Amino acid sequence: MTRFDGKIVLITGGAGAIAGVTARAFAAEGATVVLAGRDAARLTEAAKRVQAEGGRADWVTADVTSADDAARMVATTVERHGGLDVAFNNAGVLGAVGPLADVDPAAWSSLMDANVTGVFLSMKAEIAHMRAHGGGAIVNMASNIGAHRRLPGLGAYAVSKAAVSALSRAAALDHASDGVRVNAISPGPIDTPMSMRPGETAEDRDARMAAQLPIGRVGRTEEIAAAVLWLAAPESAFVLGHDLVADGGASA
Repeated sequence: MTRFDGKIVLITGGAGAIAGVTARAFAAEGATVVLAGRDAARLTEAAKRVQAEGGRADWVTADVTSADDAARMVATTVERHGGLDVAFNNAGVLGAVGPLADVDPAAWSSLMDANVTGVFLSMKAEIAHMRAHGGGAIVNMASNIGAHRRLPGLGAYAVSKAAVSALSRAAALDHASDGVRVNAISPGPIDTPMSMRPGETAEDRDARMAAQLPIGRVGRTEEIAAAVLWLAAPESAFVLGHDLVADGGASA
């Protein structure tokens, strides 16, 4: 027996690097994983990678900034697989970069839609099912840039991710009595394209981060996946409303 035998796990932003590694980790521990996102071709490939390792995976197209899509995403997951036990709301973007006074209002709105409203709408649909079917666990993707740390030129992004942290805590308080456990994870720089500056190579990024991070390196996607699984697993049953920072000491 493993921690997620027979569990149904929904992951938004399902075609991304962290989502893919986390999906394979859940599947390796017995879960059926449903990957959600906007790009059917990329979702198909991500699901195939899980299946190639012997895991069970499915996918559904959805734009989580749409209330109808978020509701359909959960309904489709339940219809195909019989339930929903865990959700990892991972969808998000890095946008509206620049000094706050220079950020275009349309870019601001787009960023907030993707990073905040998308999490709210996803949770709204997920919790509606979970509280009617014995509870569940939700992990939301925040960032160490937000409630824990700020950087010049990333003010809008910091606001959006600080909102995810606050949203997670609020949902945890509102729905603990429903048996729904809500937490957040706040990674620092991870070995994904998002951690590289324009024109920067992975080697350049690694050298820059070695000088900036107390741990001396960027994080690995597997390390974030392990933290997500712990937050969703039975051994963390007493943990809710927590924002787990995994950033190599950057915000210590």
